[in-house]
Formats: sequence, C-alpha cells, structure tokens
Amino acid sequence: MTEPLKSADILMIQRILPHRYPFLLVDKVIDIDGTSSAVGIKNVSMNEPHFQGHFPGNPIMPGVTIVEAMAQTAAVMVGVALDMADKELLVYFMAIDGCKFRRKVVPGDVLRMTLTTLRGKPGGKVWRFKGVAEVDGEMAAECEFTAMMDLPKE
Repeated sequence: MTEPLKSADILMIQRILPHRYPFLLVDKVIDIDGTSSAVGIKNVSMNEPHFQGHFPGNPIMPGVTIVEAMAQTAAVMVGVALDMADKELLVYFMAIDGCKFRRKVVPGDVLRMTLTTLRGKPGGKVWRFKGVAEVDGEMAAECEFTAMMDLPKE
C-alpha cells in the first residue's frame, strides 16, 4: 500500500528553510511523494520587492527567482520526507543546467513548480533535481540543478 502524499504549509516551510522575506519564494508544497517528487505553489504578488525594478511599468518575475523558488520547493520536499523540520537545514546550489524560460511570470500569476529528484538519497549530501514551472498549464521555465544539503554538526 502506498503512503498518502504529504504537503507543507507556510509554517512548515519556515521550519525547514532558513529563508525569510523577501527571499522566501514558495507559499506551499503539495503532493510530496517522499524524496521523489513534489509540487510547489508560489502566488506572485505585485508587493514583492523585485517588481520595483524589474521592470518598472512592466513587472516581470526575474528568471533567477523562478529557479530559486524551484530549489526551495526541492529543499522542502526533501525536508518533509526526511523529517528535517527545526534542524537548521542549509542548501547550496552546486550547478544549474539547461535553464529555459518560455513565458513571462507576472503579478497575479500562480506559479506551479513540479520538482523531480534525479539523484539523491537519504543521508546523501549531493542531490540533483529537474524542475518545471508552469502558469495556467503553460510552461514558464525549466531547468536541472544540483544542490548540496548540509546539516550543522551536532
């Protein structure tokens, strides 16, 4: 029998990730299937600070923040699956590959990020993920990235 899929609300996300405003870029993570896959949700709001300068009069979510939101989703997925809440998990990019941006992401959009683990296992430090970000079923961005997950020494 398969276990039910898990989710993480903003309170759980903050117990896993050290990020805070203005750099916490995922609002909830749903459909967490162990360390295999998960879906992150980001409600894009005009109140976010990057819209003041990117671009005034034509606000567009920067591509790097979309990639960061996908990485945060991956970290939450692993954090939930491996019970990392309140354990001071730190995650560092090691590589970002094959990034493609297909459509603008603007205030009012709901960014849905599907993350799949390509490599990584419980106890391992180096993980590789594929992320696809969509708005209304239309691909906005995709990439693969490698990250190192680091827990402080006890």
